[in-house]
Amino acid sequence: MLKSNKNLHPIKFEVISIIVVLSGITLACRRSVTSIPSNIPYLLPSDSTRTLNVDELERSYVLHVPAGYDPAQSVPVVLNFHGGGGKAENAIKMTGFNTQSDEFGFLVVYPNGSGELENYFLSWNGGNCCGYAQRENVDDITFVRALLDDLRTIANVDPKRIYATGMSNGGMMSYRLACELADQIAAIGSVAGTQNFDICQPSEPVSVIHFHGTGDQVVPYEGGFGSVSLVDVDFTSVQESVSFWVAHNGCDETPVQEAFEDITHTTYALGDQNTAVELYTISSGGHAWPGSQQVHEDANGPTQTISASQLIWEFFAAHPKP
Repeated sequence: MLKSNKNLHPIKFEVISIIVVLSGITLACRRSVTSIPSNIPYLLPSDSTRTLNVDELERSYVLHVPAGYDPAQSVPVVLNFHGGGGKAENAIKMTGFNTQSDEFGFLVVYPNGSGELENYFLSWNGGNCCGYAQRENVDDITFVRALLDDLRTIANVDPKRIYATGMSNGGMMSYRLACELADQIAAIGSVAGTQNFDICQPSEPVSVIHFHGTGDQVVPYEGGFGSVSLVDVDFTSVQESVSFWVAHNGCDETPVQEAFEDITHTTYALGDQNTAVELYTISSGGHAWPGSQQVHEDANGPTQTISASQLIWEFFAAHPKP
C-alpha cells in the first residue's frame, strides 16, 4: 500500500495522473452518449424531403426540424395534411405551423398525397372523399404507418405525443387516422373537413378540435353537397362529426360555450383519459384556415379573429396520451 505520493517516481506519477484524467473524460463521454438513443442521428434545424416506397408507390413527406432540437429529448410530432388538390408546400405556406414548431420545439411532418400527375393535384383517401386517392382506394393508413416508422429511425419521437391536423380533405384524413390509428394518434385538428369515414371503430379515445365556417360552400357546415365543391360527395355535417367523438370519448354531453366577434367556441370536456372535443364555429366563414393570409378579397376569406395553428397546438399540447 502506498503511504505517500512522494515515494513514486516522477514519471510514473505523471503517467498515472494522465490515466486518471483520461478515464474521467471517457466516463463523461459515455454518459453523454448513452443519454441519446443509439439509433438516432443528430438532425440539424432544416426542412428536408424523405421518400418511401409503399404498396409499389413512391410516397414522400417534408420534415421540419425546429431550432434547438435535442435528440436526447423525446419530441412531439404533428402530421399536417394538405387539402385536396394541394401538396406539402401548400400546407407549409397556409398553416404557418413551422413558426409554432420553432417556438415550442416539436417536429412537423407535411406528407404528400397521391395523384395521377406527379406532385400535382394530390389527394387523401379520407373515406368517401376525395379524388384520385379515394377513387383508386389508395392505402393512406399504411403510408402513415410507414412514415411514422421511418421517422422513428431518425428522430426521438415521443409515442404519447403524435398528432394529426389538416385542411379540408387533409382534415378528413386526420379524422380517418383517429378512427384507424387511435393507438398512435393522441389528438387531431380538422379545419373545414368533416368525418367522412363510415367504418369508424377507434380502439382508444382521441381528442378532437374542429374549425368550420357556416358559409363554407365546399364542405357545408350542415353537411350535404357543396355548391362549389369539385367533388360529388354527400359530406357529413360538422355536428355529426363532433358528436361521434363526444360519445366515443365519454365527454360531458353538456358543453361549455362562449361567443366573441364572429366565433362561437364549444367545449365538451371530461372525456376518458383526459380527452376533450372542441369546436370553433366561424359565423359566415368560408372554406379557409383561420388566421391565414387572405387569398381572395371576399366576405368568406379566413377570419383573423383566431389563429387555428396556435389554438391547435395549444390543444395538442394539453392532450397527450396517458
